[in-house]
Amino acid sequence: MTPFASTMIATVALSALKHAAAFQHAASSPTFARRGLLRMATDAATTSSTVASDSDFDDFSSKVSFMFPGQGAQFVGMCDEVCKTVPAAKALFDEASAILGYDLLDICTSGPKEKLDSTVVSQPAIFVASMAAVEKLRMEQGQDAIDAATVAMGLSLGEYSALCFAGAISFADGVKVTKARGEAMQAASDAIDTGMVSVIGLSKDVVEELCKAASEQSGEKVQIANLLCNGNYAVSGHMKACDKVSEIAKPDFKARMTVKLAVAGAFHTDFMAPAVESLRSVLDTIEVKKPRIPVVSNVDARPHSDPATIKELLAKQVTSPVLFEDSVAELMKHDFGRAVELGPGKVIAGVLKRIDKTAEISNVEV
Repeated sequence: MTPFASTMIATVALSALKHAAAFQHAASSPTFARRGLLRMATDAATTSSTVASDSDFDDFSSKVSFMFPGQGAQFVGMCDEVCKTVPAAKALFDEASAILGYDLLDICTSGPKEKLDSTVVSQPAIFVASMAAVEKLRMEQGQDAIDAATVAMGLSLGEYSALCFAGAISFADGVKVTKARGEAMQAASDAIDTGMVSVIGLSKDVVEELCKAASEQSGEKVQIANLLCNGNYAVSGHMKACDKVSEIAKPDFKARMTVKLAVAGAFHTDFMAPAVESLRSVLDTIEVKKPRIPVVSNVDARPHSDPATIKELLAKQVTSPVLFEDSVAELMKHDFGRAVELGPGKVIAGVLKRIDKTAEISNVEV
């Protein structure tokens, strides 16, 4: 079973707004002119390094890969024990609760389940829980266990945890953005009746045929959204089309089973387009730095070192299919040694084993 989720298809075209900076230089005095030339030289050097820097991680090593779960991994009772035994983990929840305006730890440990499972709560909850797992690992095995990581990646929402672990975004900004992401995706989900279905036992090509047939028969759109591993794909789309997928997958396409996912809407499709600009506006308010280790993007299964590119991909991620299978394949090409899953549940470990039975992975659960 695959409890995962992330984005949806919209009827409105994306208005791609790019913020271009326009600089004007007045040269009314020699001093100002010298300062202007110096500033222009600095700007040119910065621009040049920014453009060139996105290939810094092309030759990365995946000897020790840290992996972070996505939405759907949450469960009532998570993080209770870790916050009692790891003071740094409890401090993270205290900081997050101050930012969110509600007691996040109480919802994680006591529920109710409906509230924890809501998109607006589960996204910051999983992010904070994953970072608490990092603190648990640090306390139990020392800083060397943290420093051993050579690459990081996450499943959809988990990419924010990976970026925070890699020092690209601060913890506080991670809470702020995952809160905004959850709210934007919930609003987009509320606009149209959509959903997600996990399809088990079929290859990617057959699932694509299934989506095409379900779209034609229902008159609505459905497509692959989470490409986890062979035999385990999640599709997203209009609820009529999702229902049709569930109806015809076994008798017509010989799927082993389908599972309707408990998510708000059609994540990782264009149904989530209304969420993009809202998320982008929040991303524009935070600082993204070059990661200290590579972080593989869900959008293109590549690591990026340019902060501007990372921001753009995070905005694009909510409407793009999650290329988890391709991301793992990328790790396998770069001297993969072992993986560590940090956060609630063991879904990533299960998927990784489906991709490669010999892959070594351990879990730091919370």
